[in-house]
Amino acid sequence: MKPVSKKTMACNKPRSTPTHPKKSHVVKACEGGKEKIIRFGEQGKKVGTVSGTAGKPKAGESDRMKAKRKSFKARHAKNISKGKMSAAYWADKVKW
Repeated sequence: MKPVSKKTMACNKPRSTPTHPKKSHVVKACEGGKEKIIRFGEQGKKVGTVSGTAGKPKAGESDRMKAKRKSFKARHAKNISKGKMSAAYWADKVKW
């Protein structure tokens, strides 16, 4: 696995990390002059599948997927509201 460099990464541009053993994405979060490397998302969970994450709402989406998305957002609402410096914010934006 290649190490992530804060110097070379662009601010607030998430990217996937297929070789990381646990986390599926990484982002250099930048806000208020601070920079932080954040890893988020469960490796192996595919967006838009019942066993994975819900992804973007789609026309004709099943009630189960809608419920799954709603449940994630409710469960993590407090952490998502913390903004760009939290992993929950990025997981919500990229995977849900």
